[in-house]
Amino acid sequence: MSEVVAMAGQAYMRQLQAHPLRTKAITSGVLAGCSDAVAQKISGVPKLQLRRLLLIALYGFAYAGPFGHFLHKLMDKFFKGKKGKETTAKKVLVEQLTASPWNNMMFMMYFGLVVEGRPFGQVKNKVKKDYASVQLTAWRVCCSRF
Repeated sequence: MSEVVAMAGQAYMRQLQAHPLRTKAITSGVLAGCSDAVAQKISGVPKLQLRRLLLIALYGFAYAGPFGHFLHKLMDKFFKGKKGKETTAKKVLVEQLTASPWNNMMFMMYFGLVVEGRPFGQVKNKVKKDYASVQLTAWRVCCSRF
């Protein structure tokens, strides 16, 4: 079994080297879909909502994967030649202060408008009401890793 996992990992890394954007987009879509399936089960949904899962996977594929790819390429240019724990911490800080708030806003808007099909006014009010706590929770989770 470990040989199969090692071979799959090597094949993945080859794809990542040869086609980084495509590989990251597909990976992000698959992970987003899997995450939604788990979230649905944890929340007690009696039957998996396939439409919702596919729309979340689409978000990962079309937005989150490509955004992360280009953000990290930009950060690599900004921190060119710098490595180590201090540089990694700076990259995390930059990402958390810039991309994290943007990505949380984008996801909340996408989820309300596209996944749930709510009118813009309703989504805007929900974002106004919940955005601060969502972002603070994201920062708490991020900071708890350090």
